[in-house]
Amino acid sequence: MPARLIDGKSLAQGIRERIAKDVVELHAKSGIRPGLAAILVGDDPASKLYVKNKQKACDAAGIYVDEHKLAASTTQAELLALIEKVNADPKVHGILVQLPLPKQIDSKVILDAVSPLKDADGFHPYNMGRLVEGTAMFTPCTPKGVITMIESTGVAIEGKRAVVVGRSNIVGKPVALLLMHRNATVTVCHSKTRDLPAVCREAEILVVAIGKAKFVTADMVREGAVVVDVGVNRMADGTFVGDVDFGPVSERAGWISPVPGGVGPMTIAMLLDNTLEAAKRAAGVV
Repeated sequence: MPARLIDGKSLAQGIRERIAKDVVELHAKSGIRPGLAAILVGDDPASKLYVKNKQKACDAAGIYVDEHKLAASTTQAELLALIEKVNADPKVHGILVQLPLPKQIDSKVILDAVSPLKDADGFHPYNMGRLVEGTAMFTPCTPKGVITMIESTGVAIEGKRAVVVGRSNIVGKPVALLLMHRNATVTVCHSKTRDLPAVCREAEILVVAIGKAKFVTADMVREGAVVVDVGVNRMADGTFVGDVDFGPVSERAGWISPVPGGVGPMTIAMLLDNTLEAAKRAAGVV
């Protein structure tokens, strides 16, 4: 029996509609409209598209966007000055710095400069540290979306064996923490993991985020598993595929997320959700 689809696009649309209603309610109660500062440095086509999609989603939800497009030659000092400015702007509740940044700018220095109270991406060390404790003010957007997708299946996370393939600070590590907080038994795999296929086959929940097209094949997946594919890989013909070989794996898994239309829309929805939460805190309603 083919796997059931975890439709991230449809799920994200429902979340965005809920956010839009909450934005109207917050403004009516407090006069505050959530605001997101979106900072893009350089002309990377993918980054420009990502920012455009995020801005479009904000507009639809009634979230104010303070857009900053900077030249690729922008210095680290200039970008830090802008971060300081938006940190102090009361109309801005969330700050998005689109990655990657040009090579002359240290992204860690920039992300550390964002106020933890406006850290809509959830990357600040303060929030990452609180995530370990289970008390983060903001959860990184993609991991937050992944967990929401798993929970949408109705499959209980508690007690399950979960495998996360990939250990990045942006996805792998936070996803593992969120699964542990929900009482899954979690294994994190990486390039040094021995017999990766055997480890993956143990997973009742399998999250893949390594950036290698169709890397996870059907023989690596336990029958009936929940499979969430975080990867987005552009092929030579211009199409996009995930890190999971979707067709064959969907014949074995119980649930599977598509690429595109899976994690991507959820990441944007979670950015909006974090921005709304920041605005609620500013209004004193959280």
